[in-house]
Amino acid sequence: MTDPAELLDVVVVGAGPTGLLLAGDLAAAGLAVTLVERRPRTAANLTRAFAVHARTLELLDARGLADELVSTGRRIDRVRPFEGMILSLQRLRSRYPFVLITPQYETEKLLERRALSTGVDIRYDCELVGLHQDRDSVTLDLRTTSPNTPAHTTPSALTTPSTLHARHAVGADGVRSTVRQALGLPFPGAEAVVRSMVLADVRLTDPPADLLAANGNAEAFAFVVPFGDGWYRVIGWHRDGRAADTDPVGLDELRSIARTALGTDHGMHAPRWISRFHSDERQVPHYRCGRVFLAGDAAHVHSPAGGLGMNTGLQDAANLSWKLAAALLGRSPDPEALLDSYHRERHPVGRLVLRVSGALVRTVTASGPARRAGGVLAAVLPHLPRPDALLDRALGVISGVGLSYPPPSGTRRPAGRRAPDLALADGHRLYAALRTGGFVLITPPGPATPPGTPLTHLHWPADRPRTDCVLVRPDGYVAWSAPRATTPELAAAVASWLLPGAAEPRGPGTGPGPGPGPQKA
Repeated sequence: MTDPAELLDVVVVGAGPTGLLLAGDLAAAGLAVTLVERRPRTAANLTRAFAVHARTLELLDARGLADELVSTGRRIDRVRPFEGMILSLQRLRSRYPFVLITPQYETEKLLERRALSTGVDIRYDCELVGLHQDRDSVTLDLRTTSPNTPAHTTPSALTTPSTLHARHAVGADGVRSTVRQALGLPFPGAEAVVRSMVLADVRLTDPPADLLAANGNAEAFAFVVPFGDGWYRVIGWHRDGRAADTDPVGLDELRSIARTALGTDHGMHAPRWISRFHSDERQVPHYRCGRVFLAGDAAHVHSPAGGLGMNTGLQDAANLSWKLAAALLGRSPDPEALLDSYHRERHPVGRLVLRVSGALVRTVTASGPARRAGGVLAAVLPHLPRPDALLDRALGVISGVGLSYPPPSGTRRPAGRRAPDLALADGHRLYAALRTGGFVLITPPGPATPPGTPLTHLHWPADRPRTDCVLVRPDGYVAWSAPRATTPELAAAVASWLLPGAAEPRGPGTGPGPGPGPQKA
């Protein structure tokens, strides 16, 4: 049995966006967190992700980070999923009714800075080589590479073994997750749903007139989007492509695909990165295995269509972090049930994302009747009953603002639904209040805060009076609500989530101070 004095609270494996957000949240709550990453600190991470959706921006807003990230990219407020159909993202009931286009490294840079500021011990050049757990702890065997070892040094001298012990561990280490493999968990699904896609960041001498250019035909599909700094992300696929991921790929191949799909290659040149990849669809059957959890691509992987991958991982992290903190800090009346709820809530979301992204990629790469079906849908949708409701549902799923969880036992809707950024009394707004990292209780003036309870208690604004009471979780979902409630009823509802006398939450944000009013809340 490991000496409790040697135990870290959590070790997170993988310093991509998912791992960085999760580790930063846990350290902000006052936990001892180490984050290990096999890549060198200076390694460029020119990865595939570039779209940040509305729900992810809301979660970053709850950490005081959204505005800075928005300043690094470009906003797209309309998309064209099929020829003849344009969807306006301004329909979203969110402060962020758009898709933010920014390179993944900008998101990582912001999250890394925040993680370091909250006290996360980040260890680059540090590879997980073994993991095992018992009833009380998780043991992680690591191998650290010295970043300044002379080239002539023998391989055995390049690395240093070490071991970490923690109460919990999280694998956020990507599609080839070492954590998942160490747990012996399967990763079932379909391999190479779409083969030989080409991906590149390039300069353009003749940029498209629209902010986002995308089109497909019976032969090819291409997608062009600007990062805002003079670079463009281009994705191309040709029906005749059969090359393996390891086969060489050149800019001429991508130019040819673009000309076939778009009618022009927009003068693409000077690629800083070009790669070939295929699209798998896989999901691990269990997001929790004892004291170890999986998140992001370690738990689910799918096509890049819709830009859902990084966003789903960040939302995994936001769901798990407050639950781990509540369990480890003694705030939860039933910590094991709370930790189990991570799988129960996020696994269905991962399954839905697989279906949605798979349907999108199959549509844009289809031929014959399947391709014509997209055009038929675009033509008939305006004539269907309640077409706006159908569009809102589609936008809600892709943006994340329409995703919800089953209401907890003994509650009913809106419990389990995302809470919009509500305007509150004295200039407060909900997502600024969530920056404390804890629950937020919203009531009319009058009911007292349950004594000794670690939460933020705010009131509805006087100019828009309401009688209902709402308890919002740290991840911005409704935990409980009632049309009206007495102080004892409030206390009972809060007690089902929080233990009186528990430690106050320690969030990294600015707290519930005044902030800009909500949009479309």
